[in-house]
Amino acid sequence: MKKLCIFMLITGLTLPGFAQKNSKKMIQYPVTKKGNTTDTYFGKQVQDPYRWLENDRADDTKAWVTEENIVTQNYLSKIPFREKIKQRLEKLWNYERYSAPFREGEYIYYTKNDGLQNQSVMYRQKEGQEPEIFLDPNKFSSDGTTSLAGIDFTRDGSLAAYQISEGGSDWRKVIVLKTADKSVVGDTLVDVKFSGLAWKGNDGFYYSSYDKPVAGSQLSGMTQHHKLYYHKLGTRQDQDQLIFGGTATPRRYIGASITEDGRFLVITAANSTTGNELYLQDLSKPGSAIVNVVNNFDNEHYIIDNEGSKLFIFTNLNAPNNKVVSADAANPAPSNWKDVIAETENVLQAGTGGGKLFANYLKDAASLVLQYDMNGKLEHTVSLPGVGTASGFGAKRNETVLYYTFTSYVYPATIFKYTIASGKSEVYKKSGVQFDPSKYESKQVFYNSKDGTRIPMIITHKKGIKLDGSNPTLLYGYGGFNVSLTPAFSTSNIILLEQGGIYAVANLRGGGEYGEKWHTAGIKLQKQNVFDDFIAAAEYLIANKYTSKEKLAISGGSNGGLLVGAAMTQRPELFKVALPAVGVLDMLRYNKFTAGAGWAYDYGTAEDSKEMFDYLVKYSPYHALKPGTAYPATLVTTADHDDRVVPAHSFKFAARLQEYHKGPNPVLIRIETKAGHGAGKSTAQVIAEQADKWAFMLYNMGYKEL
Repeated sequence: MKKLCIFMLITGLTLPGFAQKNSKKMIQYPVTKKGNTTDTYFGKQVQDPYRWLENDRADDTKAWVTEENIVTQNYLSKIPFREKIKQRLEKLWNYERYSAPFREGEYIYYTKNDGLQNQSVMYRQKEGQEPEIFLDPNKFSSDGTTSLAGIDFTRDGSLAAYQISEGGSDWRKVIVLKTADKSVVGDTLVDVKFSGLAWKGNDGFYYSSYDKPVAGSQLSGMTQHHKLYYHKLGTRQDQDQLIFGGTATPRRYIGASITEDGRFLVITAANSTTGNELYLQDLSKPGSAIVNVVNNFDNEHYIIDNEGSKLFIFTNLNAPNNKVVSADAANPAPSNWKDVIAETENVLQAGTGGGKLFANYLKDAASLVLQYDMNGKLEHTVSLPGVGTASGFGAKRNETVLYYTFTSYVYPATIFKYTIASGKSEVYKKSGVQFDPSKYESKQVFYNSKDGTRIPMIITHKKGIKLDGSNPTLLYGYGGFNVSLTPAFSTSNIILLEQGGIYAVANLRGGGEYGEKWHTAGIKLQKQNVFDDFIAAAEYLIANKYTSKEKLAISGGSNGGLLVGAAMTQRPELFKVALPAVGVLDMLRYNKFTAGAGWAYDYGTAEDSKEMFDYLVKYSPYHALKPGTAYPATLVTTADHDDRVVPAHSFKFAARLQEYHKGPNPVLIRIETKAGHGAGKSTAQVIAEQADKWAFMLYNMGYKEL
């Protein structure tokens, strides 16, 4: 309290003259000023008293953030085992972690983290020689919050262009190096966003970006029209050539790649996160036109390889579970496509390596990997160590081996070396994490949602636990944007599992686990299906004595933050703890910020129709909060540099939650500084956030010590 009083004198902000009593302590929430902003949708007025918090650069918003963080940290600091959890996480994290290696020119490249380094370091080595550091992102900034966000090499490996992210922002800088001596070539490119880097020989590369928003709104201003540029080495960025996009062909998302042989420039263009146009340019013919291959946004299509003029295209056109087709570049229209790997009952992802096609199927959210020749003839079924997720089946055409990673909820990420000719795998790098898989089990169950749809869920816990409803349980979900939640090991989750806790992941509609039909069953006017699936998962866990309402927490990030916000406002009595992270929480205005308008395929917008508005305002977490309601113990998390889902969502939700909440549970917001939507966070930031999450959850489930 003394600390808070001193803060009030300094800032001039006021706190309420009353304290809301918590079963653990007294909490005084900041008084958040209210404005009188009102919007009208189809004749209905909607009040938005916390609209001012959308201006995250304003002094009063910054002061509010500081004040909220003081209250939150004051609460968390009183949890007796918070530091113990943090120390345990630091010990668990302190092991060498590697990425799968890949070849560029004369070198093999990979990343390695010694354990507690804030950012992983990129190494390289020649055959038979000792490795050397190629790039050390820990030297990009003094506090470890500037990260390596991508790197692309020329075909001969002599040049590399890498992207850096500062403070977690999606805005990138691009730096070009000569790999021989690591000397910088040309000027640093700035204001690059949502972009790969596609080299055209050794002369330059293609990249994508938006016009930078005006000063003061760089992190929240709308980014509508993506533009594809060509940057010629040795020239200024303002001289870069516009290749596609802009006023001539306005698109929200534009990507470019070049086939491995350097012959074709491939352009994908989209206005939402689902569906894209496809374009092709033959770079072997100077002055050749950019040819439209697919002229609509109804489906998704990507060129994954070529043999001369023969193109291999991954698509879901007339194949909701995806397939691979071939076409000749001279006549690439869909009417000329021929199946190479036909659609099956399982969802397909595909890649190429060593002159082979690799089909990575999702079978009930787990990997099944098959190797085909380029004509679609089955050659090998990859033998995986169990039910889990295998990723990384890609390599250059002349490679004889590739490296993939396998993981599950009880199988720490392990890198395997795969010999393409024989189809044999061998362990290349085993995880060094302190975890004994033999003590734990992970099983898949199926339950029925509200409308009877069968939903899969994977439940992980110690062997031999009693199903008596007393186990602390974290239920995680996402349910959107065709994203598939597949089994993956989490070092952080060891904290929960060691306490006899349960980690459950539900594969909700809106995701991609069962293809495009599964996805569309959870979008727009079907979005409630996602929330019903999640709520039904909670009810299953309680009914089958895995846990109880007093021991159940829910968690999700981004679209998953929306999921948690909707679930806790629709069924506040069902959960003890809610952990919405970087969530989309204002469904009437999400499309007003950064690239949010591109999410309309999944969500719809309040401007679409009265029916869509009525649907959105009903479940929008910010608008669904009700005065005088007892909500779960809630720790909202966000970051001040999140320019994907702007922190205003979390700010406004937390402010109204604190205003309306009635009851002993704490409702707090934790706002990370110098961080973004999640990628690129320093190890120190990740550990601190995870420690706070587990401490908050277990403390509010009644734990006094661990």
